[in-house]
Amino acid sequence: MANPPVDAPALEASLRPHGESVMLPRAAYVDPEVLAWERRHFFAGTWTCLGRVDELSDGTTYREVTVGDIATVVTFGDVPRAFANTCRHRGHELLQRDETSDRRAVVCPYHGWSYELDGSVKAAPRMGDSFDTSPYRLVELPTEVWQGWLFVNATGTAAAFEDHLGGITGLVAPYAPETLVLKARHAYDVAANWKTIVENYHECYHCPLIHPELCKVSPPTSGDNWNLPGAWVGGLMDLRPDAETMSLDGRSLGVPIAGVDPRQVNYLGLFPNLLISLHPDYVMTHRLEPRAPGLTAIECSWYFRPEVTDPSYAVEFWDITNREDWAACESVQRGAESPHFRPGPLAPAEDAVYQWVTMLARGYLGKPLST
Repeated sequence: MANPPVDAPALEASLRPHGESVMLPRAAYVDPEVLAWERRHFFAGTWTCLGRVDELSDGTTYREVTVGDIATVVTFGDVPRAFANTCRHRGHELLQRDETSDRRAVVCPYHGWSYELDGSVKAAPRMGDSFDTSPYRLVELPTEVWQGWLFVNATGTAAAFEDHLGGITGLVAPYAPETLVLKARHAYDVAANWKTIVENYHECYHCPLIHPELCKVSPPTSGDNWNLPGAWVGGLMDLRPDAETMSLDGRSLGVPIAGVDPRQVNYLGLFPNLLISLHPDYVMTHRLEPRAPGLTAIECSWYFRPEVTDPSYAVEFWDITNREDWAACESVQRGAESPHFRPGPLAPAEDAVYQWVTMLARGYLGKPLST
């Protein structure tokens, strides 16, 4: 793995024991070279979530998705598959960025080579009757479906997906997110580094000052953080005794998810780009895509039981909370861009942030993400 443009001694300061460590160095939040490295090694090089399989495959048989900095073709035949977006003849791109199709074969627009949805060559025009197409399948990339979400490792070099997940499956599976239905979605462009957004998500130290709505339904000092294997970070918080869920009045207009704790909300961040918030009556996700060192696109989705008709109680609450968070993250980004920024310490309650920062620091140094 190529060395990232991040100062190694500064990373060692982030890896000190909790209580002695500091945040990542300034370059991690503002340097375009760092983001370029992250796109290749953190996004293309690990397991990036592309979204829900049912949504990605709706009305299409294949689509282009850029994973980190690597263009891929995702096909939806018997099973979802991912391939390098490069023709095996002369390397021409098969699809343009975000292009989709409902055709049964992927056709290269340069010389007309075509491919089945499993990556095998369907036709190689004018190559001769004796030409053997079997060595020229599309280059397939590791693909996994987990709890309804599709993940791709675009370099083909990541650790096993099971090791990447570690202990997170046991926390998510009871909510059966693959059986829930998308009821609402918001798209946000946040003028902050993608890591700053995740760091904010994993602590409630800031909640009393910027989240009055959240504090009315969930004590900001409640809960605890998980310490389980895998490339993820997370913890849980309690609902106040008079609250049924996270909403402005604490009431739920939804349907409880059977078999889960009705008094707790889990906040889980699966590296690198999927945040999963598990509520007693809905699941909310944030899927992150860094666009620049100081710009992140966020797709926020709300999933409910199929019979729920009005998701507004949850959407309104979290849209307010999201925007409060985005304003804070954008202010942090502007501060980090100052030449006077120095990495600060972590409070005792920011142990999930510490887990996240040390995961990143290990990743920059070429070490396993999970300890």
